[in-house]
Amino acid sequence: MTRTIWPEAELLGIARSFDLPGTPRGVRPLGSGHINDTFRVVSGRGPRTFSHILQRLNTNVFANPEAVMANIARVTEHVRASLVAEGRTDVARRCLSLVPSRDGKAFFRDATGGAWRVYEEIRGALSVDRVENLGQAREAARAFSGFSRRLSDLPVSALSETIPAFHDTRSRFAAFLAALQQDPVGRARETASEIEAFAKREPLAACLEDPLARGLIERQAAHNDTKVNNILFDATSGEALAVVDLDTVMPGLFLHDFGDLVRSAANSAREDETEPSKAVLSEPVFSALVEGTLEGLGRPLRDAERGLLVSSAMVLTFELGLRFLTDYLLGDTYFRTNRQGQNLDRARVHLSLLMSMEDRRDALEAAVEKASVDALAFDVSGERRGR
Repeated sequence: MTRTIWPEAELLGIARSFDLPGTPRGVRPLGSGHINDTFRVVSGRGPRTFSHILQRLNTNVFANPEAVMANIARVTEHVRASLVAEGRTDVARRCLSLVPSRDGKAFFRDATGGAWRVYEEIRGALSVDRVENLGQAREAARAFSGFSRRLSDLPVSALSETIPAFHDTRSRFAAFLAALQQDPVGRARETASEIEAFAKREPLAACLEDPLARGLIERQAAHNDTKVNNILFDATSGEALAVVDLDTVMPGLFLHDFGDLVRSAANSAREDETEPSKAVLSEPVFSALVEGTLEGLGRPLRDAERGLLVSSAMVLTFELGLRFLTDYLLGDTYFRTNRQGQNLDRARVHLSLLMSMEDRRDALEAAVEKASVDALAFDVSGERRGR
């Protein structure tokens, strides 16, 4: 799937459909996401200027934008109330705020049926595509687990499943097998080694599903897409401010969020690196992610959760690599690509990263145990964990 080029005049017309504080004057592309189209809108009223974030939802991925936006409204309201209860005085910088359309709705439908929304821009904040240092890794982990903590008392029944079976790894494996059988664009032969490597790791598909079925872990409201670029950091202090990209917030697992964060943040290579052997797990970053997660979570890990932390990273790496390979086999119809073979490179990177995790498993398990002991000692000392 290639990126759509939108004429600025058309985007300005869309922006005028929202209750902005001034007249839209300019629109520019923003970010590097795989799914939605994102822009910064600058509007003005006299000498004053205002910035907002305009997004077009990909309705091929999110077929029910009404449900997506209802989830986002519930989640942002819940997080905002939690921040207020914590005594935060900068809530507007720590939680996304929707700007309603001129008819009072959370999003706007254009003449073609496209779904658009606008957020208040969080000033003085930035995002990064890759973790730059260990402190940033801790901050990202603390932000995502703090987000999980704030949503822990939101009933999962209050949220719609906007993408059915999103982290159902068994379903993802079944889709991979179906794509392999169909082979609509004739790519199976050139990917035989990758197909074999993913296929022999099929047992990973049950690694989280079986404990869930046995009641050892529970479903809760989860972000489900915890890439580091879905965190906004304070541009001056480096503190993690807000969790963004809430389209996939729906029932899920805390372990899905942790595993996906490790997959995205502890990878030593770019996601689409053309030399996949460069993709190895950074053990120091992994340790920082565990430490930040425990601090932000504000509670000790349950035995089942602690025992599955490393496995969750492997499962989510396997799952997304499988999805990239599936999309390549189907002709690149889901993930946005900028060049031929990009999805195959992404799949190969994830396979290399997964193999690196397998090689380092003992060390990673030891890092989890050390961080858990340290966190427990911190609690016993009477200090407050989290922010």
